[in-house]
Parts: sequence; structure tokens; C-alpha cells
Amino acid sequence: MKIALKPPNPDPHGFTLVELAVVLFVVALLLGGMMSTISSQVDQQRTKETQRVLDEAKNALIGFAATHGRLPCPANPAIASGATGAGVEYTPDSTGCPVSLQGVLPWATLGLAETDAWGQRLTYRVAASFAKNAPTFTLASSGDIVIRVASGGTSLASDVPAAIISHGHNGFGAYLPGGNQVGASIDADELENSNSDVQFVSKTPTPAFDDLVTWISPNILFNRMIAAGKLP
Repeated sequence: MKIALKPPNPDPHGFTLVELAVVLFVVALLLGGMMSTISSQVDQQRTKETQRVLDEAKNALIGFAATHGRLPCPANPAIASGATGAGVEYTPDSTGCPVSLQGVLPWATLGLAETDAWGQRLTYRVAASFAKNAPTFTLASSGDIVIRVASGGTSLASDVPAAIISHGHNGFGAYLPGGNQVGASIDADELENSNSDVQFVSKTPTPAFDDLVTWISPNILFNRMIAAGKLP
């Protein structure tokens, strides 16, 4: 008698196309979440590093003033790295900085790194009364820079001698090492930090605003100058 053999049952542990699609969808969600977390952590690290760069820049500016009796002028933002004059301050005179009071931090003059953690140059503004080379500033000198909580908002600091700005992750308004400038932001507060006037905005970051701003307090500057014997 012949016995009919039944075909083997399908593998009970196999996946259907629907199940595979669900698995791939879940994996994609997990990978997307991981990438978002990693990106956020990288941005946080770069923010911390840039804050350190800004602190170093502020200390270097005060040290420069203690040595030279004045704050440096900005550097020409349009000169590419490696070219003659890159990172070197504009020449000061008895009125301040005749070429421009705003540009990029003169990193070569100060012996600092060229860029922030996002690879962008730092914007730098100085008050004319603190950059003039002869006569240098005195205890009666007053800056003209104002730091606000928003464009046209309440003042955080006034009569500021100098301000330094990192244009953050989005980079709007920043100058790059090639000497070219990133396009302007449509955010009013970020635009205030790159429009070459004496008003700047410092506030908690938002989706539209990620600039980091620091400035030199006139009182701290005067105290350092007195300690260095540059002011009576």
C-alpha cells in the first residue's frame, strides 16, 4: 500500500510581508529617534564649546586693553583665511576705527582660534571711544552698545564697550573662513545681531533664535585697567 506524503508545513516562525513592513517601520522610528538624540547632543556640545570660545575672546580683549590701553578694532570679515590681513584688526586712530566699528573678532591680533564650534567667525562690535589709540579711553569714557532681551525690548546692559556674537547652529548673518557671509535671518532678534548697528539681542534660544552673545562690562574693564596701571 502506498502512503501519500504530505508537503511540509510552512515555517511557523517565518514573517509575512505585513509583519516585515511593521518591523522595518519600527526600526526606522527607532533609528530616527536615535539620530535626533545624537544631533541634539552634538549641538549641545558645540554650544558649550562656543560659550568657552566666547569667554576666551572676552578675556583676550580685556587682556589686550590692559596691555595697549584700548580695545582692538574689528578685522575685515571679507578676507579669506590665509590671505594677507586675515584676522588682523583695522588700524585705529584718534577717533576709533575709521574703517568700521563692526566686523569679525580680530583672532590673529588676539592669538585666538578663528571660528566658533560651528566653523563660523565671531561678529565683533566695539565702541569708538574705547578703540581710539591716542588719547586712549578714561574712567569717564562711555560705550554706545546696548544689549536687549529682544529687538526693541528691555535693555540688559547699556554703555557697553564691546560685544561678541556667535551666530549659532543656523549661522544666519555669520562670516565664514572663506570671507563670504551667510544670508540674513528672517527673525527680527537674530537680524539685530548682524545689521551693523549698536543694538544686540541676548536671550534664551528658540527654534528661530540660536545666537550666543557676550559683552564686556565697563566696570570689569575699568577695574582690570586700574589693576594693570593703565588708568588712575
